[in-house]
Amino acid sequence: MRKRPSTLADVARRAGTSTAVVSYVMNNGPRPVAAATRERVLAAAAELGYRPNRIARALRSRTTGVAGLVLADASNPYFGALARHVERALEGRDLLTLVGNAGYSAQRQRHLVERFLAAQVDGLVIVSADSVGDVAEVAEAAGVPAVYVHHGPPGAPVAAADNQDAVREAVAHLRGHGHRHVAFLTGPDDEGPVGVRRAAWQAAVAGDPGAALLRCDYSRAAADALTRGLAAAGTLPRALVTATDEQAIGVLSGAWARGVAVPDRLAVISLDGAPESAHTAPALTVTEQPLQAMAEQAVALLFDEAAAAPLAARASLILRRSCGCAGGDLDLVS
Repeated sequence: MRKRPSTLADVARRAGTSTAVVSYVMNNGPRPVAAATRERVLAAAAELGYRPNRIARALRSRTTGVAGLVLADASNPYFGALARHVERALEGRDLLTLVGNAGYSAQRQRHLVERFLAAQVDGLVIVSADSVGDVAEVAEAAGVPAVYVHHGPPGAPVAAADNQDAVREAVAHLRGHGHRHVAFLTGPDDEGPVGVRRAAWQAAVAGDPGAALLRCDYSRAAADALTRGLAAAGTLPRALVTATDEQAIGVLSGAWARGVAVPDRLAVISLDGAPESAHTAPALTVTEQPLQAMAEQAVALLFDEAAAAPLAARASLILRRSCGCAGGDLDLVS
């Protein structure tokens, strides 16, 4: 037989006080409670296994203590790492996080936003990978604050990294290793931040007809197959900047399969810098996105009316073995 959950009244009886005092302790106000009484209430709650009822609190305060997080692709380690930082930032404000996976689908992204709004979330953080529509407008029309992180439609508030500076730094670093032609691996299209990165690469290599633009899906398998094909055809570039870590890992595996030495024959820098990039063979040199700063800025924009307008944060160049730097097992910030 299922045990009845403990109530506020149960805790009050056990602590020898009123339900109002128990409520003040559990909600940190609105009235102060003497330290000794507070300890007695918390001890009684622990003994009874009492947990505050979020639904009841929502009815009283018109807030749920829950925020929604829409991810572009939950299976991508980069977005997974970003989600962890967003969740920690929300937890710091005593908010529970509901996570939804859009799977790179604008339609599903819209569907998730509608579902989260129906669940009465207090705010929405949207990690969008494309520029289709402004779902934050849907939330704001419902009276719920929303903000983008990583990428957002033109004109929307977004906490993001400085992708243009990151690309320029990656290209300059590879040229510092003596590479005259620096190729770029982008996706099947140029949506979102990848489009910004590709445009920055084109500006950095302007006037160099030997700098190749390559395309494949944002997956390890696609980049692996592309690398094998280029190696077999003898058209593999000497230096390459990849738009994403997933593509960079595929490049490394394809190079290994074809006996292409990295970095001696092929130097690689990736533009995401998720934690997993340090554990490839060889370890990837990356422009590491400032995920924690982006997450904290997004949450501040969400709940602090006085928060400053978002500024693009610097992506640090982390030097490892894949670009040709010695001692690549260590993380060195340029």
